This record gives sequence, C-alpha cells and structure tokens, in this order.
Amino acid sequence: MNNMHNIWKMRFGHYVNEVQKYMRFMVTGHIAIVFVFVAGAAGYQYSEWLKVVPTNFPAEWLVALAVGILLAFSRPTTLIREPDQVYLLPLETQMPVYFKKAVNWTFWSQLIIPVVVYIVAIPLLNTVTALSSWQIWLGLAFVIALKYLNVTIEFNYRFANRGHAIAVDRLARGILSILAIETALTASIYVAAIYLVLLFAYKMSLQKRAVVQPVPYEHFVRLEQNRMLRFYRFANYFTDVPHLRGTIRHRAWLDGVYKWIPFAKKNTQLYLVWRTFIRTDDHFYLWVRLTAIAAVITAFVDIAIVAWIVVAALAFATTLQLKVALLSNGEFRMDMLFPVAPTQRLQAVEKLLRITSMVQAVVVTLCALMQPYFYVIPVIIVIVSELTLRLSKK
Repeated sequence: MNNMHNIWKMRFGHYVNEVQKYMRFMVTGHIAIVFVFVAGAAGYQYSEWLKVVPTNFPAEWLVALAVGILLAFSRPTTLIREPDQVYLLPLETQMPVYFKKAVNWTFWSQLIIPVVVYIVAIPLLNTVTALSSWQIWLGLAFVIALKYLNVTIEFNYRFANRGHAIAVDRLARGILSILAIETALTASIYVAAIYLVLLFAYKMSLQKRAVVQPVPYEHFVRLEQNRMLRFYRFANYFTDVPHLRGTIRHRAWLDGVYKWIPFAKKNTQLYLVWRTFIRTDDHFYLWVRLTAIAAVITAFVDIAIVAWIVVAALAFATTLQLKVALLSNGEFRMDMLFPVAPTQRLQAVEKLLRITSMVQAVVVTLCALMQPYFYVIPVIIVIVSELTLRLSKK
C-alpha cells in the first residue's frame, strides 16, 4: 500500500513541476490584462442582458445542457507511463490504491469548471425562475455529486472496456446528467435523485466488471500521452517545447498562395517561409485560433476600449509568437545550404507577418461591423503588429 502511495506522490510531484515549468510562460502580464478586460466586459454584457431577458427564457434547460455536457467529459488523469506496463506488473494487486488517488485527483481538478459555469448561471436563475436560494444551492450540490459519479463511471468504463465506444458511454451519462439537473431545478429534488440512483447503479455494474479485468496499461498510457500532448501543444503557443514536433499537412486549398510569389532567387526564403507557415499545424492554427478569438470578442463586445485592448494584445501575441517560431534555428534545414543572404529569411518572415496581420485585420473588422468605432480596429492591429515586428529581437 505504501509503495503505491509513494509512486503516486512521486508521479504527482513530477507532473506538477512539469506543468508549472510551462505555466510561467503561459500566464504572463499581457494575458492577465486581456483576461481581466474580457471578464469585465463579459460580466457587464451579462448583467445588461439580464435586464431584458424574457421571463419565459428556458434558463433551467440552458444550465442543464451546459453543465451536463461538461460533466459527461470526465477523462481520468492516471499519470500512467509506458514503462509501467512492465515495472508495475508485479504490483498489480496494489493498483486499486493508486487508482483511487488518481480518481480523487481527477474529480477535484475537473470540478471547478462545471461549478463555475453553474455559479455564473445563478443570476440568470434568480431572474427568470421562482427558485429559492436553498433550491439553487442544492442544485449545486447535485452538480458536485454528478461530477463524482461521472468521473468514477468513466474510469471504470475505460478500465472494463479498454475505452471502446466511450462516446456511447458519454452520451448516456450526458443525457442522465442533463435530465437530473433540469429536474432538480424545475420539479422535485426527490425525483431528480432517481437519476443519481440510475448513475450509481451503472457505476456499480461497471465496477464489478472492472474488478475482474487486468489493468489496461496500454489504454491508460495512450490516454495520458494524448492528454499531455494537448497540454504541450497549447504551451507551444507561448514558448518553445523542445520535444514537441508539429504535424505537417498539405492543405491543397491554399496552394494558390504560392503562385503569388515570383519565381526568383531573391524569393527563395519567402517561398519556403510561406510553405512552412501554411503546412505546419502549430503555426497555421495559432494564427487561425487567435484571429478567431479576436473576431468573436469584437463581434459580441460593444465596449470599444475593451475590444481595442483585446485585439491589440492578440495582434501582439500572434506576431511575436509566429516570428519566434518561423525564425527558430533549433534544427537543421535544407535552406541553410542555399547560397542566399543570411538576412533573407528575416525579411521573408517580416513580409509574411505583415500580410497575415492585414488579413487578420480584415477578418476581425468584418466581424465587428455592427460595433461602435469598428474602423479603429484594423488600424490598431496593423500598428501593433508592425511595432512588434520592429521592436522584438531578431
């Protein structure tokens, strides 16, 4: 028992250190400023909307759908590694102690998201429903209980079925969770408890099947690798992750872009930089994601100063991160053998980023046409991008 406790403690400590190593690059000053302004603007918009929301608005169903869907996705965090398939095999009888700690960590680490969503929805429930305070807070207790059941059920389902047809399991749990929350908010808490009983019975049946199964190391290893890969890909947008290799895709629908680059020796690096940007998932989706975030925010936030600060921060982040990524010399490239000027790549990257910033400005402005002073947005994006190009280190 102590062996499993020590192994989990060691794994968990290593995991926390690994996450903290990259979080210090991800949680920076400008990101915090953007978050504060976005949260403030969203809160203001939400409070203004509550003043005009119709009394027949289906708030209970909206809350149940949003929280129920989040509850259905309760992927376990086991911290199992590939060597464990060999080294932990002699200790398989002690693994329930290890997995109990893993399930508890999964529950507490994932609980905050559905709880925050429910708490944010409380003003809406107070506005359009006749629910008392104790009914609303009892609904929150229901959400916590449902989260624990969803976490334990998904873990046992994956253990018993090696993850096969997990979508069917999530669909069933999602429907039951949605109905449980909606019933707790509209009908009787005792009726809603029936859904808890159904989920508990489902959990017990899966647990009985899992007990007689060997530990599915391969599935848990793959699950853990994919989970950390998603974290590393996200961290790679803020800093360089050495062991991460981006996926390359053809994207034939963008082949026409290359035709605009004249065939000449002076355009060698420009052609290669464009191909790198378009075909590398990390670079291309970074631009798409940040542009989409800016477009969505400006489309719905009608406070001009907030929209300007957000697009300025995202334009800065887009330009800076793409410049660093495209100028990275961490590994050998064939263009290093070409007889071209060393400064040609920097010039090519700067030209590409000026074009992408203008495209970003057009996309975001089109989405902000209905907002006040929308014509200021493209000016901000272009100026911030240009200043970032000129003032950031080469």
